[in-house]
Amino acid sequence: MKAVVASAAGGPEILDLVDRPTPEPGPTEIRVKVAAAGVNRPDVVQRQGNYPPPPGASDVLGLELAGIVESTGANVTRFQPGDRVMALVAGGGYAEFAIVDQTNALPVPDGISMVEAAAFPETYFTVWSNLFERAGLAAGETVLIHGGTSGIGTTAIQLAKCFSAKVITTVGSAEKAQAAVGLGADRVVIYKTEDFVAATLEATEGRGADVVLDMVGADYLQRNFDAVAVDGRIAQIAFLSGSKGSFDLRPILVKRLALIGSTLRARPVSMKAELAAELEQHVLPLLRDRKAIPVIDSTFALHDVRAAHARMDKGAHIGKIVLTV
Repeated sequence: MKAVVASAAGGPEILDLVDRPTPEPGPTEIRVKVAAAGVNRPDVVQRQGNYPPPPGASDVLGLELAGIVESTGANVTRFQPGDRVMALVAGGGYAEFAIVDQTNALPVPDGISMVEAAAFPETYFTVWSNLFERAGLAAGETVLIHGGTSGIGTTAIQLAKCFSAKVITTVGSAEKAQAAVGLGADRVVIYKTEDFVAATLEATEGRGADVVLDMVGADYLQRNFDAVAVDGRIAQIAFLSGSKGSFDLRPILVKRLALIGSTLRARPVSMKAELAAELEQHVLPLLRDRKAIPVIDSTFALHDVRAAHARMDKGAHIGKIVLTV
């Protein structure tokens, strides 16, 4: 089969389409003939040499995919050949075939395209885990979502609105602001010209946001302390601006804050299975009804993976970039 690997650490030019043996499913695994695979920021960080696959995971890039079940292991009961599935994987998505544990796959609802389905698992698993399970966002609360037009951001805005939260989000341009409003954001802050702390306090009558979802990191941490409400929660899911800095941590005590962090990729299959079950119950109906649907920025053929990563590196995308196989 054809698959994408990084020949070294660097820019998109080090991504190569190579020949690899077609993998065989284990007893509880399915082999999926991949139709599409989502491109995510962690793929870029892996390409840059800063996010190696966890032990036992494939060195083939790609953390999410959609396709057709081609074969199943001896103990698989959930799917059968011919089923349409979308799945979260710890690696191996950028390929013609991928192996998935049956519990980490979800059925693709009728009416949802393979491109849309491929853009679902990584961001929806991440947002559900961090925004709703760990940070406990509830109806009537206000959430500040940084990077509102990223894959994570577009997902978080839609899900927060579906569950009756008020959404404030930061974006980098007027075009992106318009897209965020279209997704339901109540207040959009163009961070290059506005202070998101002041805007958040104004939008909440001085209280601050109950929850902050942040992937920026060091540059925003102190300001997130200022923007969050008393008893607020900050869910930290990445460090795009770096993980080190000088901080005054007193607001954690004074405001009784919870600073929450997590990664998804290296967590056990069993934990991801629990998340998949939660998504199947609470979120797949929203996807089926197109009330929370992946926003697709662009698609690229698998052999154009370098162009897809160049698009991600540029940072102008709105929503998800997807490879088609």
